[in-house]
Amino acid sequence: MIDEIDRQILNILQQNARTPNAEIARQVGMAPSAVLERIRKLETRGVIRGYEARIDPEALGLNLLAFVFVRAEDTIEERTGEVLAQIPEVQEVHHIAGEDCYLVKVRVPDAKRLARLLRERFAGSGTVRSTRTTVVLETLRESAQIPVAAATVPVAVPAEQEEEVLL
Repeated sequence: MIDEIDRQILNILQQNARTPNAEIARQVGMAPSAVLERIRKLETRGVIRGYEARIDPEALGLNLLAFVFVRAEDTIEERTGEVLAQIPEVQEVHHIAGEDCYLVKVRVPDAKRLARLLRERFAGSGTVRSTRTTVVLETLRESAQIPVAAATVPVAVPAEQEEEVLL
């Protein structure tokens, strides 16, 4: 179960995964050793799946962001997502409901590279029947942060506050 302290720790780590343990402890009002123990438990339980650097794609020349709707061949649909996920330019693959089978987020340097990616890697995979592509003109917000406060996991109530909750 995730309690309010865990939620605070998760929010701090999402803002900056390099926040020192002592600073997290100060912000949540706990001893650094207790915070470290909580973080390790969150990692062990798979709540925290890893730590990544957020890199500016334009600094690497990846100036074009596109979303590709993919229809897979009916007989091999389950394999298509796995094939798409192995393509380096693919950032996300989502199995979706509706006419299309997958929604894929890709980053490439330019339109010419996007065309080549669709022609050679998507169509050339042998599992893709058709694609529809939407090119992003401007990104107003992009985040991998999870809205921890909106989580539906039951929150543990500390024993000392249990009476207050019941009142």
